[in-house]
This record gives sequence, C-alpha cells and structure tokens, in this order.
Amino acid sequence: MVSVIYSNEFLEHKTGMLHPERPERLTAIVTALRAFPNNGQLQWYSPTPVQKRYLLLMTLLEKIHSRSHIEAVAEIANRGGGYLDADTPVFIKSYDVALLAVSAWLDGIDLVLTNSKPAFILARPPGHHAESRRGMGFCLFSNAALAAHYALEKPNINKVAILDWDVHHGNGTQEIVETNENIAYCSLHQSPCYPGTGSADEHGFYNNVLNLPMSPGSTIDAYQPTFEQKVMPFLANFQPDLLIVSAGYDANHNDPLAGISLRPEDYGLFTEYCLQITRKILFGLEGGYDLPSLSQSVLATIEACL
Repeated sequence: MVSVIYSNEFLEHKTGMLHPERPERLTAIVTALRAFPNNGQLQWYSPTPVQKRYLLLMTLLEKIHSRSHIEAVAEIANRGGGYLDADTPVFIKSYDVALLAVSAWLDGIDLVLTNSKPAFILARPPGHHAESRRGMGFCLFSNAALAAHYALEKPNINKVAILDWDVHHGNGTQEIVETNENIAYCSLHQSPCYPGTGSADEHGFYNNVLNLPMSPGSTIDAYQPTFEQKVMPFLANFQPDLLIVSAGYDANHNDPLAGISLRPEDYGLFTEYCLQITRKILFGLEGGYDLPSLSQSVLATIEACL
C-alpha cells in the first residue's frame, strides 16, 4: 500500500490565467491515479484541518521562517491577493491553503513512520524555493524543510535526508537545513537555470549538502550514473532514518520551464534507488508543468513503491 494525502482545498490556491503552477496539475494527477489498474493499493487520506493543529503549525513555521515572512503572506491574502514576487501570486485563500499543505506534509511524516511504507503528498503550493525570510518561485512555505524538522522531533528519528529531483535547485530548502547536522540535502538540478543557485562547491555547514548540477539536455544516460556514483553513496553514508523526496517532475522532456530530457518512466528508476536506502520515504509534490508528463511520472513513482 501507498498512502496518498490530498484535498480539493488545494485547488483553491489560484494563481491566475496562464500561470504554470495551476490547480489542473493536481486534478490531472488525481484522475490518473483513480484510473490506473493498481489503484486499490492506494490508501487515500485527507490532511488534518489547520484549526486542529494550528498551534503546532505556527510553532513550526516560526522555527523555520521569519515572522515577517509569515505575516506578509497572511496580509496579502487578507487584503484580497497580490504577489510575493513577479512569479509568486498569493490569492485570497492562499495562506490557508499553504498552511493546509504544511499540515499534509506533517501527516505524511506520521503515516510513513507508523506504517514504515512510502506516502505521497499531493498538495500545492510547492515549497522548495521558499527561504527563511521570503517566498519565491511559486513557493510560499518550505514544506520539505518543515517536514524534516517535524520528523526530528519524533522518537527514533535522529537523521533525515532530503532528495530534491526537481529540475530547479531547492534554494529555500538548502538555506534552511544546511545549518542542521541532522538533515542532509541532495539536489539534482539543471544548470544554468532558475534560481541560479546550487553550486557543486557548496557542502553545507556539516558536509551535509550535495549539489549535482546537470547540463541542459541531460537524459537518463547522465542521471543514472549520477545516482549510482554520487547520490546513493551520499545518502547511504548519511544513514537517514527517514527520506523526504522533493518530487518535482519538471525535468521531463516535454516540460515547458526547463531543458532536461527525462521520461516519466525514469522516475520509477529513481524511486527504486530511494527504496534501496529505506522504505520510510515521504514524497511531496514540487514542480512539473506538462500535465501528461506530470501525471505519468507520479504514476511511475507510486508503481515503483508498490
């Protein structure tokens, strides 16, 4: 079984006409998952409502993000909407939806640790570009970093690794976790590409960061040896008690926002590598903007887990 956490409320984060990070991303994935032959092996959950854990959420958010950033997102939503930057809209309901997304990622941690099996978070807005003091790149709050800190408060969880296979470097995740010796961060990302971060010579404060810039046009022929020779040894050496995957699918050949040439089935291979590290894996959606490639890639990830 694979746990899937989803709510129609995630569709209420409106980004405006022609914005690539749109609600249809989730509906395409959900439609594909409902239709695939092994859907009986999926266990669907709704995220814990924000009001049921509001104090926990705010305590965790203020541990990761500056109060001024949290208040900025809330204020823009309260006045009817606006922008954090040119790419990052905040709709009237976006603050509430972003809090629910964080709650879903925390639920995913709880399910993975209870079942010792993978879970997938189908939530938006995404999070890996959100830094401690600002949101950017479609991201409001740093979901993966928040989930990692939450996990470290659980019994028997002493180390958490985050693998980010989104085509863009997770500048926010790295900025937040690189000072924590109990969290490792590994990113494979196109370079040059937005946001221009993620140099291979950055190693974190505790040698806990591995950035693997990939050349535009790279295919599985470049990714597979990178996984085998660099990603796997880095994760195995860290020996995490839990693995979080920032699962962005915008490195697909058909994706409009970048220039890597992966295929949906390649993410099944990536998932198989992850399962060699641990069965305790939380996958959380980040990017991916070509709807057919996105939904087929999520299917490939979940099928590998099954």
